[in-house]
Amino acid sequence: MDLLKSIFKGDKVIWIIFLFLCLISITEVFSAASTLTYKSGDHWGPITQHSILLMVGAVIVVLVHNIPYKWFQVFPVFLLPISIGLLAFVMLMGFITGDRVNGAARWMTFMGIQFQPSEIAKMAVVIVTAFILSKGQDEDGASPKAFKRIMIITCIVCGLILPENYSTGMLLFGTVYLMMFIGRVSARKLLILGGGIVAFVTVFVAFLLATPDKTLENIPMGHRFTTVKSRIADFTNKEEVPAAKFDIDGDGQVAHARIAVATSNVVGKGPGNSVQRDFLSQAFSDFIYAIIIEELGLVGGIVVVFLYVCLLVRVGRIAKKCDRTFPAFLITGIALLLVTQALFNMMVAVGLAPVTGQPLPLISKGGTSTFINCAYIGMILSVSRYTAKLEEQRMHDAQVPMLIDAGNAENPEQPADSEAQTAAEPTAKVLNSDAEFE
Repeated sequence: MDLLKSIFKGDKVIWIIFLFLCLISITEVFSAASTLTYKSGDHWGPITQHSILLMVGAVIVVLVHNIPYKWFQVFPVFLLPISIGLLAFVMLMGFITGDRVNGAARWMTFMGIQFQPSEIAKMAVVIVTAFILSKGQDEDGASPKAFKRIMIITCIVCGLILPENYSTGMLLFGTVYLMMFIGRVSARKLLILGGGIVAFVTVFVAFLLATPDKTLENIPMGHRFTTVKSRIADFTNKEEVPAAKFDIDGDGQVAHARIAVATSNVVGKGPGNSVQRDFLSQAFSDFIYAIIIEELGLVGGIVVVFLYVCLLVRVGRIAKKCDRTFPAFLITGIALLLVTQALFNMMVAVGLAPVTGQPLPLISKGGTSTFINCAYIGMILSVSRYTAKLEEQRMHDAQVPMLIDAGNAENPEQPADSEAQTAAEPTAKVLNSDAEFE
C-alpha cells in the first residue's frame, strides 16, 4: 500500500477518472478495431499495440506528475519553436510532395515513429497562455500586453494548423479564448474578438456554400475547402431522405454512426457485439462514442459524459486551492481543452455537429494524442500534489495557535517573552514559493 501511495501521488479522483477512461478505451478499442484486424490479419495486433501505448501513457503520467509544476513553465521554451517549425515543415511537404493522409498533411515520421506536430503545438500554446496570463495579472485583470502576446502566438500556431486541420485550430483557439475569459482579460476585447470570429466564420461558411467545388479546389491552400463544405452541407441538410433512396455507402461514416446509436437501447448490445464497427473505418477513433453507445447503451454513454464532467469539476476545485495563478490557469486550460474536444467528438457521433475528425481523449486509439493527453493528466496531478501540500500547511498553521493556547492554559506561569518567541518561530516550511515545492 505504501508503495502504491509513493507511486500514485496526487488527487485520487483524477487517478480514478483516468483509470476508468483507460479501461473503457481498452474494451471499446478491442471491439471497434475490427477493420484494422481484418486488414492486418492479426486478431490481437491492434489491441496489443493500443494497450502498450496506454501503458507507456501511464508511465508518462507517473513521470510528469512527479515534476514540480514550476518546471512546466520551461516546456514552451523549446516546445513552441519546435512545434511551429514542424507544423510549417509538414504543411510545406504536403504542398511539395502531395503526401497527405485523408486529404490533409498532419503527420510526420521521425525514426519510424509517426506523430502529429499539432498535438505538441496545442500543449505549448496552453502552457504559454497560462504563463502570460499569470505574469500579466494586476488589480484590474490581465494587462493589454498579455492579450496581445497571447493573440500573436495563438494566431501564428492556429494559422499553421488551420489549412490542414480546421477543427483542431478552432478547438485550440476556443480553449485560449476561454482561458483569457477566466484570466480576466478585458471583457471589451473579448467581445470584439468574439464578434469578429463569428462574423468571419459566417462569411467563410457562406463563401464555401456559394462557391463551386472546382473553383474551391483551385484556391491556394484551399485543398480542404471542399471537404469542409461537404461536411457542413451534410449537417445542415435536414431534408428527410426515403429509405429506398438513402445511399448508406455515399453517406459513409455519419450514417453508420447514427445507425449504431439508433439500434442501441438502455444497456446496449454488450461489449464486443457492435455491428456498425465493421462499416465504420474510424470506429476506433473519430466515431468510437457511437460504438460505446451501441455496445454499452444509454448508460454507457452517460457514464462517459459523467467522467469528463467530473474531470472538469475536479480540476476546477483543485485550481481554486492554488495560491498562485500559473498552476490554476494551466490545469484549467488543460481541462477545457480535453473536455471541449470530448464534447466535439460526442456531438459528432450522435449527429449534433458536423464531422470534425477529433478523437475522444484517452479513449480513442491514437499515438501522439494518447501520450500528450497522458502528459496533461500528469500535469493536473502535479498541481494537485502542490495544493495538497498547501492544505497540509494551512491546517498546520491553524493548529499552532490552538496548541500555544493549550500550553499556556496548562502552564500559566510561562513568561510573556517566551510565548512571543514561540509564536514567532517558523512552524513549517512555507509553500507559497515555487522553489520550496518538490
